[in-house]
Amino acid sequence: MWTPPFLYPPPASVYLTAMSAVSLVSMANAGLSELRGAHMAYSKFWHVMAAAGGAGAGQQQRGSGGGALLSSRDGMLVAYAPALLAAAVSFAVPGVVDGARAELLSAVLAVHFLKRVLEVLFVHRYSGNMPLATAVTISSSYLIGTVNMIYAQHLSCGLPDPAIDLLYPGVAVFAVGIAGNFYHHYLLSRLRAGADGGGGDKGYKIPRGGLFELVTCPHYLFEILGFFGFAMISQTMYSVAWASGTAMYLAGRSLATRRWYASKFDEFPERIKALVPYIF
Repeated sequence: MWTPPFLYPPPASVYLTAMSAVSLVSMANAGLSELRGAHMAYSKFWHVMAAAGGAGAGQQQRGSGGGALLSSRDGMLVAYAPALLAAAVSFAVPGVVDGARAELLSAVLAVHFLKRVLEVLFVHRYSGNMPLATAVTISSSYLIGTVNMIYAQHLSCGLPDPAIDLLYPGVAVFAVGIAGNFYHHYLLSRLRAGADGGGGDKGYKIPRGGLFELVTCPHYLFEILGFFGFAMISQTMYSVAWASGTAMYLAGRSLATRRWYASKFDEFPERIKALVPYIF
C-alpha cells in the first residue's frame, strides 16, 4: 500500500483504520449539521435555541437531550479535563511514550488541554448553562481522539520514518495555533466583560481586534492550526484524519456563526469572512 512521504506506514490495526474513517466522517457530518442549523448545544447557539423554546428548538439542538444542565463553566471542564488527564497519564504508563516524537506529541496534547482548562477557569465568561449530554459528547470525542492519537504514535514505533520529517515544523505550527487561539479567546472575553445578563442576546457584540477585523472565527482558524500541528508532529494517518475532521467541523461552525452575527446585527460588515481572511 502506497503511503504519502509525510506519513508513517499505517499500522496493522483494524481499530485505528476504522477510527480514522469514523473520526473524519463524523466530524465532517457535524460540520454539515451546523450549516443546517442543528447546532451543538453550547456557546451562543445554546442560548439562541433555548430562547426559542418549544419542540422545534429541541429538534434543532444536538446533544441537549432535554436532560440535566450544568453551568457552562462546569460543562466545559467536563469536556476538556478527561483528555488532559489522558495526555498526562500517558507519560506514567510504561512503554506508551517511546521516543522524542511520542514525547512531544503527548506534551503538546497535554499543553493544549491544560490551556483549555485554564481558559475555562480564568479567561472565558459565561452567562448560561450547558446540557450534561453535550458536555459528555464533547468530552468523549476529545478523550477518544487523544487516546487514539497517542496509541497510533505508539504503534508507529519501529516503522520506517517518513521521508519528509515534519516534527519540528509541527511544533512551530502548534505554537502559532495555541498562541493565536488564546489571544482571540482573550479578545472575546474582554468583549463580554460586564455583559453577563445583558438582555436577549446575552450581551453578544460584534467582535473587534486581531483577525476579528477579517473573519468571524479566528479562534477556530488557530485551533485548526493547532490540530494540524498535532498531525505534523505525529505524522500518522489517524492524526491527519482527526485534524481534517476537526477542520471540517469548525469550518461549518464558522459559517453558522457568521450567519448568526449577520442575522443579529444589521451593521455586520459584509467584508468579514467566516474563517480564512479574504477567502472563506
